[in-house]
Parts: sequence; C-alpha cells; structure tokens
Amino acid sequence: MTNANATDRTIDPLALRHQIFGDEPLRVRDTDHYTQEYVGGLVDKWDELIDWDRRAEGEGRFFVDQLRTRGVRRVLDVATGTGFHSVRLLDEGFETVSADGSPQMLARAFRNGLEHGGHVLRTVRADWRWLNRDVHGEFDAVICLGNSFTHLFSEHDRRKALAEFYAMLTHDGVLIIDQRNYDAVLDGTAGGNRTYYYCGARVTAEPHHVDEGLARYRYAFPDGSEYFLNMFPLRKDYLRGLLRDVGFQRVDTFGDFQADYSDGEPDYFVHVAEKQYLPED
Repeated sequence: MTNANATDRTIDPLALRHQIFGDEPLRVRDTDHYTQEYVGGLVDKWDELIDWDRRAEGEGRFFVDQLRTRGVRRVLDVATGTGFHSVRLLDEGFETVSADGSPQMLARAFRNGLEHGGHVLRTVRADWRWLNRDVHGEFDAVICLGNSFTHLFSEHDRRKALAEFYAMLTHDGVLIIDQRNYDAVLDGTAGGNRTYYYCGARVTAEPHHVDEGLARYRYAFPDGSEYFLNMFPLRKDYLRGLLRDVGFQRVDTFGDFQADYSDGEPDYFVHVAEKQYLPED
C-alpha cells in the first residue's frame, strides 16, 4: 500500500516527521493514508512502544510452535514493521522475507536485524493488494501481525489482500493473522488489557475515538509526544468469514494465544488459517 493520500499525492512519506490528518482527522478513512501516519517521529519511537523483550515474554513460543508443528520452512512476514517477528523467526532458523509498505519501517527493521543477532533482513517494500507483483516465490507461511490488517478500510482491499496472501502460499500453507479485539472495544466490554503487543512500560496506547468504521488510537510517550493511528475496527467473525471466502479451509482462532477464552476477555485474537483441508478434531 504505497500510494500517497489521494488528496496530497506530492508528499514524500520518507521526508515526513509529523503526521498529517488535516482539519478533520475523524474523516480520514483511507487505506493509503497509513504512509503518512508511520512518519519518522513515530517510527523512531516504535520499539519503545512495543518493548522487544517484554513482547517476546508475552508471546512466548506461540508463533514459532504454530509454524514448526506444520513443518514450515519459508515465511513471508508481510507487516514486518521494525522487524520484531522477522528477527525472532530468523533466530529460530526460519528462512524469512520481510515486507512492509512503509519505507521508514523497513529501514528501521534492517538496522534492527543487524543489531539483534547480526541478521541481514531480506526486505521488500510491498503493497498487499499487489503482493505477487512485489514479492516473488512461494512460502510455507505468511504472517500478518501487529494488528496491521486493520489499516485496510475498504472491503475490496481486504478481500484482495487476503487473496494475495492465499496465492503466495504453497498448497498446504498457513496464514497467521491477528487483530485487536474490536468486538469488545465497540461493544464496551474491553477485557483485561494484558498488553501483549504494546509493552512499553511508560507508553500508553488507548482509543481516542471509536465507531463502526473507525478506531482511532492515541499513543503517548514519556517525553510528552503523541501520535495517532486510524484503523478499521474488524470484528472477529467478519474476518473469519473473509478468510473462508478467499479459500482457507480451516480457521482456528486464539484469544491472547489461548485456545480457550471468553470473547470479551482477550485483548487480541490470532487466526491460524490453513489452505489445505484438515478434518476437525
């Protein structure tokens, strides 16, 4: 998703230090706008927001185990961000390609790969809607983590991106995709805020505005700076339906990495979608 906002196509996202939402930020509901949200100032603070060590502790070996039990060797990380999951997978011996639509994020991910384990990340700037144009080859697994899929505001874009993920996979490949528990946010039953994703001890990530078409979150840092991200509040069953619509045969959903949960409790859902048919247990 590399295009600039349709109303300001001359802006180079690489040169931005401050976010641009215009006079009516609650009306910004454009898939391509995220390139103006992940500006240099926010990217510089992103690792402070997620805290790699605490995030690794919170996730445990969930993703590694999901991939390893399926015999996965090649992984495409389509929302690598600053490289957290790509580096973890490389540490575990997976052959990993790291893609993102934000050039700022990719630059930081490349530096993080060198600093965390001496990895040279294979980075690709890619638009999910034309993923097969930008990334070549087949993969045993595609991962789309960090609540990234909610940057797609159009149902057409969501279906197109999922179809591209599906096409990148081998015949028995698996897609692992996560999302915030927007059902709980929209319905006013948000759970325990165990903060598996935004683990920075002195950083806050909280909803600034929520309606059925927009979840606008505010991120506040100890130095007094604050940033915003506009995202689409995906409901869990809606996304599960989209996964089945594009062809995935089995979709298992975990709440905060647990198979057993009550819908209102988890902060995040993780969907494990398998391309090959497997009988129900």
